[in-house]
Amino acid sequence: MPTLSPIFFRVLVLLSALTGMRLQAAESPRFAGVSRVDFFGYTQCLALENEVTRVVLCHQAGGRVLEYSLHGKNSIWLDPADAGWVMQPGAPVVNLSGGRLDIGPEMVVPKRPVLWAGAWTAEAIGPRAARLTSAEDPETGVQLVRDFVLDATTSQLRCTQTIRNVSKRVTEWCHWSRTLALGGGIAVVPLTRPTRFPNDYVMYEPGSLINARPSDPNIRTRDGFLEIVGPPKHRKLGMDSQAGWFAYVMPNDVMFVKRFPVYPDRVYNEVAALTVCIYYDGVTRCELEPIGPRERLAPGAAASFTEEWQLEPFPFPKDGRAVDLQAVAALAKPRGEKATPGR
Repeated sequence: MPTLSPIFFRVLVLLSALTGMRLQAAESPRFAGVSRVDFFGYTQCLALENEVTRVVLCHQAGGRVLEYSLHGKNSIWLDPADAGWVMQPGAPVVNLSGGRLDIGPEMVVPKRPVLWAGAWTAEAIGPRAARLTSAEDPETGVQLVRDFVLDATTSQLRCTQTIRNVSKRVTEWCHWSRTLALGGGIAVVPLTRPTRFPNDYVMYEPGSLINARPSDPNIRTRDGFLEIVGPPKHRKLGMDSQAGWFAYVMPNDVMFVKRFPVYPDRVYNEVAALTVCIYYDGVTRCELEPIGPRERLAPGAAASFTEEWQLEPFPFPKDGRAVDLQAVAALAKPRGEKATPGR
């Protein structure tokens, strides 16, 4: 038998290692309720499932949620134009659709294609649980880690984003959720007192103007709630509610709920110090945005923010406007709290 040269032997070892890595990346996760699926033009996405809910995660571009469905009804809006899109060197970065997360504040955070649209790693970390991890971003000085945990029996999905300062300077960013849900729905935000906003919300208008006394026929205050019943005159709306939740009733008879912590004594570093933003672009999609407080991080430090998502069957009003607010609150409010918001 001929003797292998040292160089040839090393090549064989390298090829074997690479093959093993490929097999390891493609093998099925070993946790209950976790699998690999092809979805929306992407292969080997991680899926988290129970009997009523499925979550599909995209690590190939931006660390997003592609599907969050209840009994097969997906609540996430996906743009067919970016199916299978991946970032290419030198090519323009698109405004990706899906269940997006991000960091802010919006008007001062630099462009961050590594975080927003770059490739992430994906791993199963437990039953119905997965972790997506970004590359280190030189523009913001951080790396993002997103942990997703689906409940064993319900639609509850815990989404935790951790900001890690991987730079040699202090960073000051905040959690900024940017989830695109199906359009045509009704957003319900519980109001709390005190508020800084005379009309309970602000409207972002052209020229970077923020209108503190807006008026819009598709936005109203009723029984302690702010309702957005259709596309407003200008798309971006901000609130400073301390309730820690809001809901969005969709035309497919599903209600999307987001719960999240609010910190009255901490700095919120968005221009208008928002805790909630709703960006309603028309009939196609509505962006649901909990916003976290400023995280001032020394080099090597990290901070996390957790959103709890939930889907509930909920009949869309026949007239498209008169939603049952107390029924919304009864399903959406955090456990142990009264259904009516504080005034």
